[in-house]
Amino acid sequence: MPRRQMRVTGAAEAALRDALRALRTQPDVPGAFPAAVLAEAEAAARSPRPAERDATGIPLFTIDPPGSTDLDQAMHLARRAGGGYRVHYAIADVAAFVTPGGAVDTEAHRRVQTLYFPDGRVPLHPAVISEGAASLLAGQDVPALLWRIDLDADGRPVATDVHRALVRSRARLDYEGVQRQLDTGTAEEPLALLREIGTLREHLEAERGGISLAVPEQEIVERDGAYALEYRAPRPADAWNAQISLLTGMAAADLMTAAGTGILRTLPAAPDGAVSRLRRSARALGIDWPHHVSYAALVRSLDPHDTRHAAFLQDCTTLLRGAGYTVFTGGEVPALTVHAAVADAYAHCTAPLRRLVDRYAGELCLAAVAGEEPPEWVRAALPGLPRRMAEGSRRAGAVERECVDLVEAALLQDRVGEVFDAYVIDVHERDPAVGTVHLDDPAVVARVEGGTAPLPLGERLRVRLTRAAPGREKALFAPAGAPAAAPP
Repeated sequence: MPRRQMRVTGAAEAALRDALRALRTQPDVPGAFPAAVLAEAEAAARSPRPAERDATGIPLFTIDPPGSTDLDQAMHLARRAGGGYRVHYAIADVAAFVTPGGAVDTEAHRRVQTLYFPDGRVPLHPAVISEGAASLLAGQDVPALLWRIDLDADGRPVATDVHRALVRSRARLDYEGVQRQLDTGTAEEPLALLREIGTLREHLEAERGGISLAVPEQEIVERDGAYALEYRAPRPADAWNAQISLLTGMAAADLMTAAGTGILRTLPAAPDGAVSRLRRSARALGIDWPHHVSYAALVRSLDPHDTRHAAFLQDCTTLLRGAGYTVFTGGEVPALTVHAAVADAYAHCTAPLRRLVDRYAGELCLAAVAGEEPPEWVRAALPGLPRRMAEGSRRAGAVERECVDLVEAALLQDRVGEVFDAYVIDVHERDPAVGTVHLDDPAVVARVEGGTAPLPLGERLRVRLTRAAPGREKALFAPAGAPAAAPP
């Protein structure tokens, strides 16, 4: 993908910052933490629940974007003496800092998950917890839920355990540095095994029909006080790291299912009509999809750096709509337990600093391993969690889309009337003259309308910017041959 930046500066930057401030003051976006929440968080940070075991001797490491301070996970990878691998995965023990029914807990249920903005974030928990006492920062002794998952030589789980422990991360790594160490062969074995185990897990994912979409993302970046948009295709190390999280989520689902009480992340299989539509899209994009090749196999063969493939991968995300949370209790496992993209039972449990449901999943897994009933506060909250998580996910998705729209409008507001090279990545079924284009430069994905002829899905198209104003109008394009829109 093109990586040349176009920066938001000057008057456009001021308009963008004003629009972002306005977005953060909308009624649906939580504001500052109440004083009672901050006071309770400060006290909890000084005196968390004691850990059951001392595991500070395990040299864990974290992999996160540069500058991140809310670190949910740390890992250590090793070979087992008799063959296979041992994965230690430490997850921040948020429950060690949160009193059920207390001020922090009540506020977390209102917020549901952390919201991310280009100029900061609205956290799920006060910073003294999420970026301090509970964060798995290097060199800090922190209470955690320590998973130990033993794998055979093919990467299949053979034994799982999770318990509370005091842990200490030894190194704070970022994705780019990890990829560089793995590519140059300079990584020590615990990190070098990320490629080995991650690749084995990818093969198993393919075997069971799972799908991990390597969709290029629009990234809002800030450098030297100015904002820009870039396209970024996932690195191989990103996918290998994600496989460790997926492994843990699948292990959590297995524990909860066996115990008869839990909350799963589920996604029904896509209807035949949705897959048929994707086949039409593939033909339009010039992507060969033989009938004997499954959807999952096709997706794994695509290169996200190829613009046509990137457009198709973006279209594939429509099959992931409809994901939700499924609760079960009393040993009655529901009919739908599988997440279609994972192709197995799966649970969210690895990001409790940033997502409410993960704290509950962790407690359910601890109880399952101990052979005990889950705590009453967990069982009482379970029925309401799917609805609450759906509301939080909707809010987070809306904020993310609005932030990208604002940055796009700020990038382009002084270029109304200019013509850009673009690629048509989506066409509306009901009105084929309306769709979505993917600009080469700057990294903008926006609506196109105003022409009379059907848009050429998967083909190049010259488009004219008809409007863009941060906080007032999203970026909108028309085919370059279409008449210009009247000014508002």
